[in-house]
Amino acid sequence: MQKTPHGPQISSVFVALAALCWGITGGIAGLLIAKGWDPFVLSFCRGVIGLLFIACWRMLHPSGNNLANLQLWLWSVIAGIGVAGNFACYFFSIAKGSVAVGATLMYCAPVFVYLVSFGLKLEQPTPLKWAAIVVVIMGIVLLTGVYNVSASRVAPLAIGAGLLAGISYGLFIFAFKSAARFGSSQEVLLIAFAVLCILLAGTGNFQQTATLFTPADQLLLLALGILGAGVSFIFYIIGLRNAEPTVASIVAMIEPVTASMLGVIILNQSLDALQVVGIVLILAAVTTLGRYSNVRHSLSSSISH
Repeated sequence: MQKTPHGPQISSVFVALAALCWGITGGIAGLLIAKGWDPFVLSFCRGVIGLLFIACWRMLHPSGNNLANLQLWLWSVIAGIGVAGNFACYFFSIAKGSVAVGATLMYCAPVFVYLVSFGLKLEQPTPLKWAAIVVVIMGIVLLTGVYNVSASRVAPLAIGAGLLAGISYGLFIFAFKSAARFGSSQEVLLIAFAVLCILLAGTGNFQQTATLFTPADQLLLLALGILGAGVSFIFYIIGLRNAEPTVASIVAMIEPVTASMLGVIILNQSLDALQVVGIVLILAAVTTLGRYSNVRHSLSSSISH
């Protein structure tokens, strides 16, 4: 895929907009879940609307003609499994815990990407990177309160789902990077979101949540899909074509910060002092990892071709 005319500064704005959209999505999901919506149904709705947007994007601005390539399909299907796991586990973590916990734990995804990259020799381990990973683990301990088993602040299911959302996102990153070598970003996302919809179609209590439909909920569902999987992924792909990896890693921090703020403001979800310290440690360490990462640069390079 060829470079866009957007310069690095404008491209960073697109990445920031995508992160903002994802942060708002967490708040909307928390609001709908509090009203009784099944997190898996919400994940499915988000994926369906995202698929429609990506299909329209491809029709209006076609790119690539490689859908007959089996390698493209293989890696795109894996990417679809990753994004399906990310959506579902993130919303499930919100349902069992809080928006702040779910969003922050999911933001740990680069740590898992790093560990896999170390094993595959794609990233060179350094003392700074290992130190950042240790700080992230410390932040997770403070955020979740797992150091005090008898009085843990967060349910184990919420912790596990949040971390699994991060692992799933890491899987998506690797698969997307691999698939982008055989086709366009549009083709990869089209296949990935189709797989997501198939996987999540049979999950969740659709009959129960169908009784909750109200005009207000319909607007929230549209916003969830449009912001969470429609325009956000388009913004992100466009932004990464020219954005500096360092800048992209920093502005992506908008997502967990926005989601956490909305959880506190809209849903009255409280955080104690140690949890706030944990969030700050995680955001600072992950952002530091992003500043010195070759993984994100590799992903950006794949999208640019």
